[in-house]
This record gives sequence, C-alpha cells and structure tokens, in this order.
Amino acid sequence: MNASRPRSRAADLRDEVMDAAFTVGWTIVRKSPERAARVAFTALADHTWHRHGAGVRQLERNLCRVVGKDAVDDEVRVLSKRVLRSYFRYWLEVFRLPEYDRARILGRMRVTGEKKIFTNLDAGRGVILALPHMGNYEHAGAWLVHCGYPFTTVAERLRPESLFDRFVKFREGLGMEVLAHRGASAYGRMAQRLRAGRPVCLVVDRDLTESGIDVEFFGATARMPAVSAALALQTGAALIPVTLWYEGEYWAARVHEEIPVPEEGRRQEKIQAMTQELARIFERGIAAHPEDWHMLQKVWVDDLSEGGR
Repeated sequence: MNASRPRSRAADLRDEVMDAAFTVGWTIVRKSPERAARVAFTALADHTWHRHGAGVRQLERNLCRVVGKDAVDDEVRVLSKRVLRSYFRYWLEVFRLPEYDRARILGRMRVTGEKKIFTNLDAGRGVILALPHMGNYEHAGAWLVHCGYPFTTVAERLRPESLFDRFVKFREGLGMEVLAHRGASAYGRMAQRLRAGRPVCLVVDRDLTESGIDVEFFGATARMPAVSAALALQTGAALIPVTLWYEGEYWAARVHEEIPVPEEGRRQEKIQAMTQELARIFERGIAAHPEDWHMLQKVWVDDLSEGGR
C-alpha cells in the first residue's frame, strides 16, 4: 500500500481560510441587512471577474461552447460578468437561506411542471430529480421540503472536514438527508430511498466519479455522471430533469418530462441513452439562461485532457 503524501502547510492554511470564510458567511452575512449584503456580494462578484483568475477563465471557455464562439470576445466577457453576479447571489442566499421563512421560500418560487414530481411521489413511486449547477438548487430543495417532500441528496467531500460538516449541517437544517459522496455506500442508500417511494435530488452536469459517461453537449464531448440513469434503471424510479434560473427577486424552475428507460439494449446502452437525453435537456435549459449556469470547472473532455480535473 502506498503511503499518502503529507499535505503542505500552504494547503492546510488555505483550508483554514476557507473554513473561516464560510463561518463568517453563516454568522455575520446571515444576520446582516439584506440590501447591504447584496451590494457587498455584487461588488465581490465584480472584483472576482476583474481579477480574471483560473475559474473565471474556465467559465468563459465553457460559455464559448454555450453561445457558439470559437474564442472569448466582448460578448462572452459581458456574459461571464453576469454569471459571476448570479453565482455570488447563490452564495449570498446559501448563507441567508436558514433565515428565510416558509412563506418566502414558497412565495418567491416560480415552478412549471411540478405536478410531475408530486403525482409520482403520491403514487408511491420514487423520483430522481436531476439538476445542473443552475440558479439556486439549495432554495429549490428547501421549496420541495416545504411542499411536504423531504429528500435525499449527496454532498461532495470538501476540505477541511469541518467545512464539509458545516455544509451537511446547513442542508440537514433545511430538511434534507445528506449522504457523503462515497461510491457504493451512498448509491445503495439512495436506491433504498427510491424503492421506498421517496425523492432523491442530484446535481449531475459534472462528473466527480472517474466513471462518467461521454455525451454530446453543445456540439462537443463532455463527461457526466451515470448515477441518475443507473438508479432509475435499477429501481424503477422516475428520472425527471429540472432546470433553474433567476427571475428578478424570484427563483424559477422548470420540471421537464420524465426520461423513460429504453425498451431495448443492454444495461450500459440504456444508461448511455438516458444520460445523453439528460444532457440534451440541460443543454436547452442552459442555452435559455446561460447567465445562471454556474460552471467554473471543466466539463468537456478536451479541457479535462489538458490538465486533469
């Protein structure tokens, strides 16, 4: 067995800073006057955009795919600034969401097609809600809980461990069951919940598993996780995509039609076909609201091959 490489002091310090920043978010920002907090987070978004760091550069490469550009130009730069403002709004709302009451969470949500979710769950059939990194999926989860449907989700393991624990506590405080991203263990528990007729929510437009599926996405090959299609195939649950965006002060979502399991083909072929259809639906939703797709990481295979994940 290979010994694990010790972490550098710089990495440990970076973790400590991150943990401290999120502590401030869930304490000071959470309780600050809302208007002042929004002004501050917009300024932070613009500052981050002007710095044009690695995350912003990757975002702009991603946006070039979305809008059909060969290279970053003024249009893409303006769009990336709007994305940063949307992204920082998401974080502001994450920090303040525990303060929002039920009336605000339900009253400011604009959803189309939600009966597809409720009809299946009320009939005792599990539902897999598959989402991209759009809008505010934390608020959408709180909305679903307040509608009377608590659900299970998976959280990416974060460094330091204390930051991961804070995220788990935050989501559990909103009424979600949170599983650590640990492969077979999390998968098995999600399958149990679905067979029991419960909902599972997964953000699945970027692969973190090393076993993702290559799909066509905005005209090029991207890699997405197979977990949502595999769960639907194994448990008989409904695989229902959801896309999200902002409409002024409101949160908006569209619940799309269920992706059915193909009648023919081997298991892997069915999973491939379902994941490809999921990518097509995400593609249409992102194209309609590109300013609310918060993807600052690598998704396309060409980008992944240049420097890994």
